Amino acid sequence: MPFPSLPTADRYVLTNATLPAITVDGFAGPSGREGLIDADIVIADGKIEAILPAGSAPTDMPATDLAQGMVWPCFADMHTHLDKGHIWDRRPNPTGDFPGALDAVRTDREACWSAADVRARMEFSLKTAYAHGTGLIRTHLDSLPPQHRISFEVFSELRDAWKDRITLQAVALFPLDMITDEAFFGDLTDVVASHGGLLGGVTYLMPDLETRLDMLFRTASERGLDIDLHVDETQDHEVLTLKTIAEAKIRNGFAGAVTVGHCCSLARQNDDLAKATIDVVAKAGLSVVSLPMCNMYLQDRAPNRTPRYRGVTLFHELTEAGIPTAISSDNTRDPFYAYGDLDPVEVFREGVRILHLDHPLDEAARVVTRTPADILGRADRGRIAAGLPADLVLFSARRWSEFLSRPQADRIIVRNGKGIDRSLPDYRDLDPLMKD
Repeated sequence: MPFPSLPTADRYVLTNATLPAITVDGFAGPSGREGLIDADIVIADGKIEAILPAGSAPTDMPATDLAQGMVWPCFADMHTHLDKGHIWDRRPNPTGDFPGALDAVRTDREACWSAADVRARMEFSLKTAYAHGTGLIRTHLDSLPPQHRISFEVFSELRDAWKDRITLQAVALFPLDMITDEAFFGDLTDVVASHGGLLGGVTYLMPDLETRLDMLFRTASERGLDIDLHVDETQDHEVLTLKTIAEAKIRNGFAGAVTVGHCCSLARQNDDLAKATIDVVAKAGLSVVSLPMCNMYLQDRAPNRTPRYRGVTLFHELTEAGIPTAISSDNTRDPFYAYGDLDPVEVFREGVRILHLDHPLDEAARVVTRTPADILGRADRGRIAAGLPADLVLFSARRWSEFLSRPQADRIIVRNGKGIDRSLPDYRDLDPLMKD
């Protein structure tokens, strides 16, 4: 059937909707279909006025019958790299592996990342994410000097320009071995604090890792900054800094939020070491985000050989231990990942397959909605509840099999109760930037 259109009135009702129960607060309808519930949603003046049992909404207002189509909250994409996005045509990575990606990005950054270049590519990405239904994004920004000053300034400008469409957060990404450069790290911290960002970094095995982590945690505590780290993005089982990070948070009594991304090598550990690590991560109160599409693309890659490993962390075991877990887009059309479109539906669909988030699917929808929103400190996002803005994504799919079998290209994005133009930006818009 054709997808129904939305009423133009300020107050209307979406009837006969199907909602993932894990995304709904304040309403508990009967559920017998892997966590899906039936409801009517009353929308007034851009907000959700009420969530009612299906068929019980007042009949004295305009209505759209969704014919059991799913309704989700807008998405939270909590680990992206907007500054790197869309440079593949300019700087491809022919080997498709991690060292090749590092080299290509380094070359491109040094040659091309002016404020104008970064701004144009970041805005292209934001237009794309908005059209797909994302309302909250955290991006990591390459922060080697002088790039940290260029990119954070551009980020702040775009954060202000997009504040009514997408809420943006930024993390400074730098090699942790540079933390002992007092002039650089002091300047970086000043830039991050002045732009309301987070401290990040990349951890790997080094003799004085604990000392460097102590410096990071102390500085973050003194400046009131949260932390978001790239951790163990490798299939090398000898690399496991995750436990050291958790212990450092505990040792320093750090009260801020700490997020760790990737954590791939955890899946290569024996059961005893993996459990011991997960126990410390839970005790420390870390949050974990997995990037299944990018890491499956990059890792265990060798010419003319089939990959053996999926490149993801122990997602189910971390979740079972009470650790907040989410998935996200990561890189988009750059040397670290040649594909992607900042579409959380694609991320979710592939995440379900790669991480086995199904059978049952009762709580799966949380990994791109409420959990990443909570990790990012925005408990007002990624859920459907009376009183919240009517920021919704409407699908024709009625059941999980339908939802996960097609890309849902016919979805309707509702922001503040009104449907938006879902036109995606044209890649040709980036052509002027693709000259080295």
